[in-house]
Amino acid sequence: MGKVIIKNCIRELRFKKGEMTQQALADRVGITRQTVIALEKNKYYPSLELAFRIAQIFTLPLEEVFQYEGETE
Repeated sequence: MGKVIIKNCIRELRFKKGEMTQQALADRVGITRQTVIALEKNKYYPSLELAFRIAQIFTLPLEEVFQYEGETE
């Protein structure tokens, strides 16, 4: 089994939501700005609970914010 790849569109969604800052998103879901940065760069995968909280902020289904891309070889 390879490394799991999960992509997200958090950065684009922040801009569509009135140019929400990374800090504003972090404050609303209870994480640090550094965690938002890592999420946006796909260097950190959120827990399922955090993923749902982020999706709720954007009032979107989970799969519209996070996309499972499979695994590397």
